[in-house]
Amino acid sequence: MCTYVETPDVQILMDAGASLCPYRLRLPPHPQEFNAIQASRTRIVEAAKKAAVVTISHYHFDHNTPSYEDWLCNWTTAGETAKQIYAGKTVFMKNPREQVNYSQRRRGWMFQKTAGKHADKLIMADDKTFVFGETNVKFSPPVFHGSEGTFLGWVLMTTVKFKDEVFMFAPDVQGPMIQRTLQLILDEKPQQLMIGGPPLYLSEDKVSPSQIKSAMDNLEKIAQSVSTVILDHHLLRDENWREKTKSVFDEADSAGCSVLTAAEFLGKENVLLESRRKKLYAESPVSKEFAEWQKRLANTTSPPKPPI
Repeated sequence: MCTYVETPDVQILMDAGASLCPYRLRLPPHPQEFNAIQASRTRIVEAAKKAAVVTISHYHFDHNTPSYEDWLCNWTTAGETAKQIYAGKTVFMKNPREQVNYSQRRRGWMFQKTAGKHADKLIMADDKTFVFGETNVKFSPPVFHGSEGTFLGWVLMTTVKFKDEVFMFAPDVQGPMIQRTLQLILDEKPQQLMIGGPPLYLSEDKVSPSQIKSAMDNLEKIAQSVSTVILDHHLLRDENWREKTKSVFDEADSAGCSVLTAAEFLGKENVLLESRRKKLYAESPVSKEFAEWQKRLANTTSPPKPPI
């Protein structure tokens, strides 16, 4: 969900991370997925060069960049990748000591000791507003990463207001699934909302039908109030996501709301690589070198860079 926002007063890079799922459908990422994250990393670094501010909504590594080497999930070198993003920046970060689960508390502490030490400023942003000229950057109080009481912890949402323009960034609220998060979104009255949809691919395993229904109901309410909704992230890990969200699109059509993916907002095609991983392996067989690399995965916790 990494997003760059610019006003006449400030340049902001939100949630500067990117990750691949290490195993999906019993397969590691396909070379096309590695090509995609390599391209994403390049774009993130280019955006960071323009940004004065970088935000961290929470400490999952698809929303911030770790400082260790990882070629399987995060496509990062030891230290350098994160340094390119955070060095010299003002970093508005989720407080890693309050309303945080154990793993994210540890990752937040580690961020301050590694990539964070290169930042110009590290500022705890929970429930605070920062003013840059005529631009207000407002962070929500911590909200659940999905359902009430989820073990995944809490995240911050960000609202950028310039004069009468309002953009809101709501990562990993998964719909939202709960009413408090919905109300916080509606209270900001955004004209544009970028929001992480529900993880439909887990609907038969870790996410209950009632949670999915709540997320869909709340998305329908959002479509009644927001002009443009950029609906993305975990939702698109299900290849049939559009059919499963038909009620949201129907409500949006009735209300005159545009619901788009991030790719569609940029005029690009949805490729949905992860959800199509098994098909990618069938339709685009990997090289002998990649197959050898793949065999080594079971016997190492730190695989070398894949031959793509």
